[in-house]
Amino acid sequence: MTRLFSVCAFSILVAALVPSTALAATADRFQMNNDIQIQANEKVGDVTCLNCSIRVLGRVAGDVTTINGNIVAEQGASISGDVTTVRGNALVENGAQIAGDLTAIAGSVRRDPQASVGGDVASLNGGGWVFLIFLVPFAVLGGIVALIIWLIQRSRQPATVPAYTLRKTSV
Repeated sequence: MTRLFSVCAFSILVAALVPSTALAATADRFQMNNDIQIQANEKVGDVTCLNCSIRVLGRVAGDVTTINGNIVAEQGASISGDVTTVRGNALVENGAQIAGDLTAIAGSVRRDPQASVGGDVASLNGGGWVFLIFLVPFAVLGGIVALIIWLIQRSRQPATVPAYTLRKTSV
């Protein structure tokens, strides 16, 4: 009986510790500087692309994300997660389905009337958003570091002695 309990406890522990992505039949895709195309008969997990574009004709079981590239969901495409592009455009054609949000930062979103988006659609056009989102926090951090350095240097300077204490008084 204790042996059966040990086997059951071990099985439950292994099932809890093994990530669900390891058990999934769909593989994730990641590329840098090389476009990704999901064919009509393919089913993949998350799709991520840096400095390249993504074209979806098949099914994506996760999110589709690109930085400095475009995303195109063609007719018949099905995406069960979010679609996000930074410094790129997103195009959702007629008959494409997106279950999550559709977002373009420093780019534009074009959605055909027959396309289905289950979540929110947001577009922050222009490169100014990239400046505000990424560079301003670094400028604030740089200002804080400069203030700390200035305070440390100020505390290390020798104290100045007033001139009237240096004169010798004669009695």
